[in-house]
Amino acid sequence: MRLLVVEDDKDLNRQIVAALAQAGYAVDRAFDGEEGWFLGDTEPYDAVVLDLGLPKKDGISVLTEWRKAGRAMPVLILTARDRWGDKVQGFDCGADDYVAKPFHMEEILARLRALLRRAAGHATSEFNCGPVHLDARAGRVSVDGSPVKLTSHEYRLLSYLMHHAGRVVQRGEIVEHLYDQDFDRDSNTIEVFVGRLRKKLGVEIIQTVRGLGYLLAPPEENSLKAEPSPARPAR
Repeated sequence: MRLLVVEDDKDLNRQIVAALAQAGYAVDRAFDGEEGWFLGDTEPYDAVVLDLGLPKKDGISVLTEWRKAGRAMPVLILTARDRWGDKVQGFDCGADDYVAKPFHMEEILARLRALLRRAAGHATSEFNCGPVHLDARAGRVSVDGSPVKLTSHEYRLLSYLMHHAGRVVQRGEIVEHLYDQDFDRDSNTIEVFVGRLRKKLGVEIIQTVRGLGYLLAPPEENSLKAEPSPARPAR
């Protein structure tokens, strides 16, 4: 999952970005409203953390312009605790949730997990595909109850596929949603990570759809799709 943090306080921005990266997300950052608006308008983020009191362009204006342009990514706004009017205005302009400053980082993480799973149509932070279990809250993966150790990139890939299980995810979409701006976005890298992930999981849940991308489905569904149609009896 790829996130954007728009916060002009450099120390707070750094703390939020570090916490999100540690939780397994790819994160871009901006320190003013103009830069934040541009990134949100041109990059496909899965969610945005947006401060309202920004220089150059305030958060309400940024959010309003995003929504008018059809940008539908979930937005978590940050507000001062005593500015209740900003919260109301933020919701009216299209915010999905808010956190009041000062806050605990665990609350930011929990609210973002909720926004991400709701956007993907899931009710909980735990995902299952056959014997594979992913706990987004704890950042853990297991197969038949046995823990599997993944690198950060492998975890991001599996998490994204889990959030979008049952549909074909194009390679380009994976590249755009898994890596921040500074990452060398070579589509061949995705194939390498998919191969490593398949080997570590040891279960055939990631199907390659030739010319399109990848489909996450339980092993029995993959085997059914792979089976040829039965031959018609000779007359």
